[in-house]
Amino acid sequence: MATRPAPRTSRARSTAAQGTPQRPDRQMAILLAAEKLFAQHGYHGVSIRQIAEEAQVPLALVGYYYGPKSELFHAIFQHWQGTIQERLALLQQVLTGPPTEAFLRQVVEAFVRPVLVQRASAEGEYYAQLVGRELARQTPETHRVLTEFFDPLAHSFIDAIHAARPGHDRALAAWAYQFALGALLHHITDHRAPTLSRGRNQVCAPEAAPLLIDFITAGIAAVMPLSPPVSPSPRRRAPSPSTTSRRQA
Repeated sequence: MATRPAPRTSRARSTAAQGTPQRPDRQMAILLAAEKLFAQHGYHGVSIRQIAEEAQVPLALVGYYYGPKSELFHAIFQHWQGTIQERLALLQQVLTGPPTEAFLRQVVEAFVRPVLVQRASAEGEYYAQLVGRELARQTPETHRVLTEFFDPLAHSFIDAIHAARPGHDRALAAWAYQFALGALLHHITDHRAPTLSRGRNQVCAPEAAPLLIDFITAGIAAVMPLSPPVSPSPRRRAPSPSTTSRRQA
């Protein structure tokens, strides 16, 4: 995570104590401004100057705190790394706990629940849009973020899915993970829930969480059942009458 600004001087503390409004955390303001603008316009559609204007800070401060734009992009995901750690911690609890019939669902819940909590936070909407919009692009910036933050997370959950369905190939678990990720990303980025439900559903409503978890769990279970189908052994074809007669001849 980027280095936080230096502590206030005694003079600044004295000024604040006299009732003068304190200046906001400008480093965090830059990060949130970049997150919002990248989510709305894309990484390559935003300039450092626009970020500074959105954050209401001098242009030089953006480079002072974060360096080039690519480092600022990276810092956004580093800022949210706590959610990744929370998902992995929940997964570890599932893996080290007593085996239950709900093992697969518990894995899915560890994968989904922290993301939905994050999405419901004040800045979670912009981050969700950023993830949905930018990480699907093949760029050096997204490759670095995926490699450092998301690929290790993905492998942990693929291994857990495989552990829940050990009779199947791990490659199938990787497909299941990608399908699960698609459902999760669509849920947190799509805004048509009120329209499609004719006003009855709201975007990322809390009651949707268990439905999404059940949906993903059932989808994985459908393609990776507990008892994988056994391929029938090939049957030997009975010789045809003409073949038999030729052999007897």
